[in-house]
Amino acid sequence: MVRNYLIVTASYWGFTLVDGALRMLVLFHFFRLGYTPFTLAFLFLLYEAAGIAANLAGGYFASRFGTPRMLAVGQMLQIASLLMLSALDPGWGAAASVAWVVIAQGIAGVAKDLTKTASKSAIKATSAEGSGQLFRWVAWFTGSKNAMKGIGFFVGGLLLDLVGFTHSLWMMAALLGAIFVAGLLLLPARLGKAKSSKTIRELFGKSRGVNLLAAARIFMFGARDVWFVVGLPVFLYANGWRFLEVGGFLAAWTIAYGGVQAIAPTLVSRSPDGLSREVPAARVWAAVLAAVPIALAVIMQVANVGRPDLILVTGLALFGLPFAVNSSLHSYLILAYAGSEKAAEDVGFYYAANAAGRLLGITLSGVLYQMAGITGCLVGSAIMLLLCWLISFLLPINQGLSPAHVRS
Repeated sequence: MVRNYLIVTASYWGFTLVDGALRMLVLFHFFRLGYTPFTLAFLFLLYEAAGIAANLAGGYFASRFGTPRMLAVGQMLQIASLLMLSALDPGWGAAASVAWVVIAQGIAGVAKDLTKTASKSAIKATSAEGSGQLFRWVAWFTGSKNAMKGIGFFVGGLLLDLVGFTHSLWMMAALLGAIFVAGLLLLPARLGKAKSSKTIRELFGKSRGVNLLAAARIFMFGARDVWFVVGLPVFLYANGWRFLEVGGFLAAWTIAYGGVQAIAPTLVSRSPDGLSREVPAARVWAAVLAAVPIALAVIMQVANVGRPDLILVTGLALFGLPFAVNSSLHSYLILAYAGSEKAAEDVGFYYAANAAGRLLGITLSGVLYQMAGITGCLVGSAIMLLLCWLISFLLPINQGLSPAHVRS
């Protein structure tokens, strides 16, 4: 079990490194070509929209065919998207270029979410020592994955400066090809295979806990991406930061965020049933998180702010702590609420909501930044986090882990 967990984690590390680098490559490459903030956000819309369907399908097919096959499919699709982007011709017009990139990003979005759903559900299948181990494994997996994504942000900016857009894509495709072969050789084909739903109604017939947590996830991740994806990089670049410096900050933020996620179990009081202390903790941390963008939005409106870029990055560094703990708690709670027979489907449904939140956040990021600057993005983030906090009060504390999983 531990061997399979480590293989899945290492495989997802490599995938996430490439995914983070790809995000920076696309953002910086097209910003350098003169694309507006709204157009930059548009480039990522299909990436997130495709993820909604990909998570639902990924959960179903991971249950039916096993997680290693879904990991392989996700990796192959990502390789295809990288090669498609590398074929982009600088001589094409703006409309053709945007359409090509949006389609390639849609394929990348499907790849990312198929891989994530398969990987997260594999943890449920490999954890066998109760809620204590489940929380630790989920926290380490999620935290280390996000740290790797942060490294990917830095690598993307670095590669763009050193070898250019096309050669960077080829290098990343080669890395994923090696990971793809290793996964096929090392993982048991039936890992995570379980009973799957027979009807659409059954597929969407989730428990109250799963449904509410999915709703909270929409607003939590929308609240991050409304400033993180477009608003913050464009704001920092407009204030004199270089691409490598922007990528470096995003990398440092994501790495630190991942590190906090990994140690989240030490910051949350544990309960024997796996829910009675964890759910109230999610409410407290959600309130703390909502306070940060509210305070930042007020400060950024004060006249004669000397270095608004430094104030913003300091405030958003503070944002990372409660966001990381909340994210780790939610990642644990979805597996606690998930049914043992269809865990992959429940996880897929939850991450479809995650993709919907990112889609909402990215769309608003371009619109709000163009209308009201970075302050508009912060206000949008605060509103969504308040909604997330309110939903957390409806989460049940008497549903979730089976008796076999409540031993810490």
